[in-house]
Amino acid sequence: MNKPIKVVIVDDHQVVLDGFMARLSLEPDIEVIGTASNGVEAFEVVKALSPDVVLMDVSMPVMNGIDATRVIKDELPHVKVLMLTMHDNREYIMKVMQCGAVGYMLKEISSEKMVQAIKTVEQGSTYFCESVTQTLFSQGDISMANKPNPLSRREESVLKLVAQGCSSKKVASLLNISYRTVETHRQNIKHKLELSSTAELAKYAVEQGMI
Repeated sequence: MNKPIKVVIVDDHQVVLDGFMARLSLEPDIEVIGTASNGVEAFEVVKALSPDVVLMDVSMPVMNGIDATRVIKDELPHVKVLMLTMHDNREYIMKVMQCGAVGYMLKEISSEKMVQAIKTVEQGSTYFCESVTQTLFSQGDISMANKPNPLSRREESVLKLVAQGCSSKKVASLLNISYRTVETHRQNIKHKLELSSTAELAKYAVEQGMI
């Protein structure tokens, strides 16, 4: 029998914490091993318990969820962070994609979708709920999804890992190539796609169905 997915929930509202814990307690494949009410607490709890997945609120006192995710990913890159928020906002979503989180869900998400999201990111993929995807890709600009893909297979491999929140060091390790080679690929990818940020690279990878 597989071990349950270990989850930490971070939110500054106790009623939200209680609600999520009640939802997830019904799942035999998921075990909530800890909670926190701000970003600083979240880092301490995650460092102590080493969960598989963190459900992270964005707006919190002391340290917000985006900053907390950056700290967690720097120290514990194996931990998957799923953002939970009330904000269906392009600016928020882009910030989330830049900080290393692997998913973004609205708090109104159904129990079934939340469980699906946790299992999806634990297995190494990304998860963005439907309304978030619509917000992110319905800005009226010309989608790059309709343009030919100019990347080599190796560049696609690098891009996929970068879009999943992997650092250049991690990409180098996973692909068994040097850090300098990864950095060169990243620059070439940005040049070919005419993109400048990690968030834009992640958006392209999603549009192309790479993740």
